[in-house]
Order: sequence, then structure tokens, then C-alpha cells
Amino acid sequence: MRLHGAETSVADIDVLTSARDAAQLLDAWQGAVTIGGASDRFRSHPFARLDGAALPVEVMANLEVRTADVWRRVVPATRVAVAGVFVPARDELAAILRAFGRDKDVARAALLERSVARSARC
Repeated sequence: MRLHGAETSVADIDVLTSARDAAQLLDAWQGAVTIGGASDRFRSHPFARLDGAALPVEVMANLEVRTADVWRRVVPATRVAVAGVFVPARDELAAILRAFGRDKDVARAALLERSVARSARC
């Protein structure tokens, strides 16, 4: 969100990846690694929190979200380079956040959509 210009605080960095790439990242990480479990709404294989950088990094391999009693894989269809990092396009990121369905994610989607509207006016 921050990379797309949304004015929000950043508590951690979320990385969506494949299980293979997550394993390589975890093996190479020099700081602390905490493996987490699934929730009733989200699961990934694995979910890991990496500490030891300026911000914690949360690695989610093959992330799935549960909507209407069905697990759906989160696979961004777009890929935009922003500040040397690939992220989903703004509108897709907002749609992903809305699919997550939590109040905080819906609020973040609205914030991201407002930042799109501001950019269009400039």
C-alpha cells in the first residue's frame, strides 16, 4: 500500500511467494524465524515471520483466504514494479484487501482507492 502512495503506517512487510521460494528465503534468513499456523480465515504453506530487519517480514507461501466457506488461493494477476519491488496493481491490491473481508482490510482498500483518485487528479 505504501509503495502505491497510500498514507498509512507500516508495521511489517508482506511477501506472497511460492512454497519453494519461501523455503529458500527462510534458509537464507540471518535473523529469527517464527513459523505460524493457519487461522479460520487465512492459511499459507508456510506462514513465517522474519525478524532482524528494519521491519518484520511476513512470508506467505501459497496464501489462501476463506470466503463463503471456500478456500481461494490469492494469486495476483498483475505485477507492477514500484521502487524496485514487484507488487500487484493498485486496483487489484484493493480487491485483494476487500476479499480478505476484515474491517481493517476493507478500510485499507478504501484508503488505497482514495490514493488512486488523488493520483488521477494530479
